[in-house]
This record gives sequence, C-alpha cells and structure tokens, in this order.
Amino acid sequence: MSIEAAIKALQSAYGDQVSVNSSVLDAHGQNEAYFPITPPDAVVFPNSTAEVSEIVKICAANECPIIAYGTGTSLEGHQLAIRGGINLDMSNMNAVLTVHAEDMDVVVQPGVTREQLNEELRATGLFFPVDPGANASIGGMTATRASGTTAVRYGTMRENVMALEVVMADGRIIRTGTRARKSSAGYDLTKLFVGSEGTLGIITEITLRLQGQPEAVSAATCSFPDIESAVNTVITTIQMGIPMARIEFVDEMMARGFNLHFKTELPELPHLFVEFHGSEQGVKEQAESFGEIVADMGGSDFNWSSKPEDRNALWKMRHNAYYGMKALAPDWKALPTDVCVPISNLAEAVKLAREESERLDLTMSTVGHVGDGNFHATINFDPDDSEQVSRVHKFIHNLNHFALELGGTVTGEHGVGIGKMKYMAEEHGDALQIMVDIKKTLDPKNIMNPGKMLPSN
Repeated sequence: MSIEAAIKALQSAYGDQVSVNSSVLDAHGQNEAYFPITPPDAVVFPNSTAEVSEIVKICAANECPIIAYGTGTSLEGHQLAIRGGINLDMSNMNAVLTVHAEDMDVVVQPGVTREQLNEELRATGLFFPVDPGANASIGGMTATRASGTTAVRYGTMRENVMALEVVMADGRIIRTGTRARKSSAGYDLTKLFVGSEGTLGIITEITLRLQGQPEAVSAATCSFPDIESAVNTVITTIQMGIPMARIEFVDEMMARGFNLHFKTELPELPHLFVEFHGSEQGVKEQAESFGEIVADMGGSDFNWSSKPEDRNALWKMRHNAYYGMKALAPDWKALPTDVCVPISNLAEAVKLAREESERLDLTMSTVGHVGDGNFHATINFDPDDSEQVSRVHKFIHNLNHFALELGGTVTGEHGVGIGKMKYMAEEHGDALQIMVDIKKTLDPKNIMNPGKMLPSN
C-alpha cells in the first residue's frame, strides 16, 4: 500500500481538486456519533463519472483506500477514513440530470441533496418521498439504504431506487437496472449496491422513483398516558390498513426536550406525530378512523393542522429531535442509536429499552418511525466520564441483543458502518460469509471503504 504515492499521482492529474489542507481534512474526519475525529490523508473532489473512474484506477494501482463522502450526516462512522486513504467528496456532482415526469422518475448525480431534489421537482407536481430528516445526499442515502418518517407509506431507498451507475474497485463503470418498472433479467445488482455503504463500488448516478404530490395533507399530534398506549395505537392503525403517510412516536423525555429547545408547550407525555396524504375526502376519513383508535387507547390533546407552515414546523421539530435531546443536558453529548423489530413486538422493545436505561442510570429519550417498527434511542452522557461511557456502550449492546431476540435487526436505517459491525455475525449467521465472498470478488484489494460493515473487511 502506498497512500502517499496515490496522492502524488492524484495531485499531478487533478491539481486543485485534491486537497491536503488540514482544515478540509479535519472537516471530513468529523462525525455525529461517538467516534474520534478521523481525518483522511487527502480529499478529492471529482466532477464526473469519468474522473471517478480514473481516480479509482490510481488508488487501485497503489492499494489506497477510497471512502465516498456525501454530506457527512451518517451516524455509524461510515465516512471515516479509519485506515487512511482518500475521501472522495461527491459534492461537485450535484446535478439533477433528467426528469421523466410522464414516467414519474428522475436521474440524479450522487451529490444532489434531498431538499435540492424536491425543490427542483416542485413545478412538476411530483416529489421524492424518502425523508431521513437530515438534508442528506442522494448518493449517501442510497449507499446506506436510508429511510425515514415517510417509509411507512412510500418505502425506503430499497423500494425507490430503480437503477444505478457504479464505478467498480478496478475503475470499470457499470450500469445496474433500467427505468422499466419491473424486470426478470439477471441478478438484481441494483439492490446489491443499495445499502452496501461504499464497500463494493462508488455510486455515480441514481435513477429514482417519484410520487405525485397529494391533493390534501393533514397532520396532527396527540398524547397518551403511557408508552404502551401510544405504541399499541400504532400497531392497531397499521393492522387496520389505514394508509398513514407518517406516524412517529415521541416519548415524554423527548416532549420535554422539544419544549426546552423549540419553546413549545407539548404535554410531557408520550406522543404520536401523524400525517395523512390523499384526496380531501380520503384524508378526512383516514383522520376520523385514526381518531377513533386514539380514543380507544386513551389518547388526547389532538392538535390538527392542514396549513403547510404548521406542518413544516411540526416535522422540523421532529427532524431536529437531536437538538431537543441535547437541550435536556446542554453540556453533555447526545448519542443516537436505532433498532427495528416486527411491529407486534414494538411495545415490548421500547419497554425493554426504557427499563435498561433506568437499570443503567442513563437519561434516554425515544423517537421512532414506529409505523415500520423502527425506533431510535438517544442517550445523554458526559464523554469525559469513562464509567458513564461504559454504561452507554452496555446499553447499546443490550438493545441490539433485545432487537435480535425479538426477531428484528440491529439497525433499521442508521446502517452498520463501524458501530454495528460486531453484531453482523449474530444477525446473519452463515450468510455473513456470502457477503464476505462478494466483497472479496468485487474488491479483491479491499480499497473500497475498508473496515466497515463486514468484520473481516
């Protein structure tokens, strides 16, 4: 391996597109989790797929690690250069290439962000529904198989990516999938790369499925006397087939954090934040059916709104739950983690998380995309208190085991990265070796985001 030789060759070929400036390196070594700052040896800013291909060829010749970089919002250290090498910053490749309004799909470069895409789609009457909260890049969302608040209705990136252009570890450029709505031709390579976290290739173009903007949208908040009542409301709503666009859970600690940070006046009780999409009559009927379930479960304090500004304020608050949690202990760090279980086991999983945090004397809040069984537990802790940090890691470890015991997964949307890698064997068993074999076949020199996802990587 010769990282230095690779950087010299890249500087010779791409000049100012290659940065070794310490401030640039440090910025790319930051993360929103508990991992230490881990700067790469250089950052390269490609402008095209052809450039990505040539950069990869140079790195392959020198066995230099390559880590694709979007907006840096991942929560499990996916973008950290833990074995040195270069960050391939895709921010210059940020064009919406083609909108096929009549077919309800769009082709974009990986540096396009979620908010940018929907802004450009506004005049078409279409929108891209996957909403992880952060204004993440489409490339990063694809690589991590992101989801979010709208997954209960519109699915995750797995369901919304139709085709890809990918630069392989030897510099070859391939295309997977087509714009056709279905195909029986060959292995589904698109799904292989969606969620691969940059360990198999560099995604340079994405074809996405779009949705029509709904005629009517209505949102609401409602509170419950306890967590079980709120979660059971979610389970009953899903089982009855009410087509929710969003159904989000917030516990009493998170409600308190929202009040502190956003100056709101939510009752400090468990809440559901919900949204309905459809026709005027359809939304009205959905809301009425949901209201009956809430009443049966003892919920109250309904606050409905169909005004865009009020709905936007509600979801902005939910998307910034991290800052609400930080408000509970401003001088401490807030660490989020996630698991996902079958919805019939959701109430038990949330209860186990609460009991475990209390047993370990930790301050925890819970929010979640509970319509699909995915919830996030965030812990406040003092990073300088080693004993407390140890308890935080113990909590996360036990939460992952709870999820697996309940038939779930250690991550519903944060991804594996570094933090969840140790649980891959327990979750996947012998299938993990198949993943390792695929990695070795497609990336024999192990230059694509090494040290992530697979324990032997």
